[in-house]
Amino acid sequence: MKNAENFKELINILEINNFAMSEYFIKLEACYLEKSVEEIRNLMLINFTEMKNSIKSGLEKTTLSYSGMSGNDSCKIQQRYTSNSKSPMNNLFGKLLNYSIAVMEENSRMGKIVACPTAGSCGILPAVVIAYAEELNIADDLVINSLFTAGGIGKIIAQQMPLSGAVAGCQAECGVSSAMAASAVTELLGGNNHQIINSSTLALKNVLGLTCDPVAGLVEVPCVKRNAFYSIHAVTASELSLSGVTSVIPADEVVSSMKQIGNLMSPLLKETSCAGLAVTPTAEIITTKIEKQDAKV
Repeated sequence: MKNAENFKELINILEINNFAMSEYFIKLEACYLEKSVEEIRNLMLINFTEMKNSIKSGLEKTTLSYSGMSGNDSCKIQQRYTSNSKSPMNNLFGKLLNYSIAVMEENSRMGKIVACPTAGSCGILPAVVIAYAEELNIADDLVINSLFTAGGIGKIIAQQMPLSGAVAGCQAECGVSSAMAASAVTELLGGNNHQIINSSTLALKNVLGLTCDPVAGLVEVPCVKRNAFYSIHAVTASELSLSGVTSVIPADEVVSSMKQIGNLMSPLLKETSCAGLAVTPTAEIITTKIEKQDAKV
């Protein structure tokens, strides 16, 4: 199996071989790992199971993280969407918010999560695929297919630039995760290969320049709530793509732009906690408090 180095090559391979997106990435992974397709799918099932477990565990706990900055917000959202709320939003919207924050809060408590593609963006993809699967009664086999598609999209981007906030800011973490989630849900909803890539392009294009400025250097503020916002961002991109709205700028050019922006971005805004939200007066008080807390341990 030939590995696609970029999105242009990916489309060519898919069209020449008449592959569905997930079919190609499953066969490619099987070839790389020298395993059968069944074995590869079983490995992804483990990841899918852990995603569901991280949501379940995150929803069941209300204990705060070590820093005290996060840990009890998913229960607030769950209460709003399971009570007789007057929210105009539907249950799917509530689950997207709830599940994404639940996973991130589980990560903040040092629980087990699936980094997809990073720990700082681990709530987006699970929230999107699991919320849709539950609400639309989508079979696990199809969800597993969509996870291969999401992973493949992330891989194509990663071959062109590192997926790290320390290298390119949060556009390379939550931005890429949102693009992956957009591609997954587009496949789940019956989108074709072009719509899948287009949805990820729309998601990525509209997150360019997002900085990584975590308070106290921890993956909590603004990371936890950011995952909720970019879950909605992902499904917005998917809906636009499925409606026939296309990105004027091709996928590979968007990735090149993201890489350029990452290179131009100040190191102070790339996971160093030396600028942005991390140096606000409130953030500095929190950081000092955590430092004193650490000194006592």
